[in-house]
Amino acid sequence: MQDILSRNNYMKDEFPFWIKRTVQGSISEHGHEFVELVYVVRGRGLHIFQGSPYELHAGDVFIINPGEIHAYDVEDNEQIEIINCLFMPSFISDTLLSELEITGSMDFFYVHPFLKHDVRFNHRLNLHGQEADSVQTLLDSMIRELASRVSGHTMLIRLQMIELLILLSRYYSLMQQQRVHPSPRQMEREMTARRIYGYLERSYEKKITLQSLSGLFNVSTRQLNRLMREEFNRSVFDVLHEIRMERAKHLLLETDDKVINVATTVGYEDQSFFNRLFLRHVGCSPSQYRTGAGIGETYTQR
Repeated sequence: MQDILSRNNYMKDEFPFWIKRTVQGSISEHGHEFVELVYVVRGRGLHIFQGSPYELHAGDVFIINPGEIHAYDVEDNEQIEIINCLFMPSFISDTLLSELEITGSMDFFYVHPFLKHDVRFNHRLNLHGQEADSVQTLLDSMIRELASRVSGHTMLIRLQMIELLILLSRYYSLMQQQRVHPSPRQMEREMTARRIYGYLERSYEKKITLQSLSGLFNVSTRQLNRLMREEFNRSVFDVLHEIRMERAKHLLLETDDKVINVATTVGYEDQSFFNRLFLRHVGCSPSQYRTGAGIGETYTQR
């Protein structure tokens, strides 16, 4: 079993954020409970993600989701300098997203991290020139603000983080436009569905309604399910339940939490409803899954 790094080692509940610039060699396989944004300042090596190696170069930017396993393999005579930015999805609140109307400008956060592994890392962002300077300037500013802890530093870091994610999404969008795509209208429908999927991945533990999603993504409640069915052949809540079941499976195997606590953690207040959903999706009860009895998954992952 790989090490799972806890949020408690890096951040406080009232400000779930941490950032540091480090020079390092190889690092063994590990996962974490938080989102990790990595920017490679200099050096080269291999990034081992879910067991597959990908070359690592200066200017690379990528996001590792909670629960994903990765490592770094750097030759003995080499080092890489990276900036690690760690945060919980709750760091950027729905209220702020709604007020700023930026859900359509966050594709590097809501779309790219949930692509298939080979597409995601073979087509990662690699920045040069002014693009690299702009990103590194924002990251260095957040490092200084966190170290200073002067009045207003928490809000300033949040705003800088949003600016960073919008900037990275802009670079990602330009990279996407250089490839062959369907019509602009069809592309926008696909991207909206993927943004919603990514939001559900990031926010699965929240109380989510069609009305709240409609407000965040500026689409009607009727269109929400139509978009998701066109792209994923499932309704919004089918997708949400699948995401929650995957997280519940992880918690059942990796923690000693009671089933009722697992249910609450993944967004269900009614344990009986959670048990029925788990049985339908996984093929056995949560208790049986934890002990390894009668496991049989009944759905196909995306």
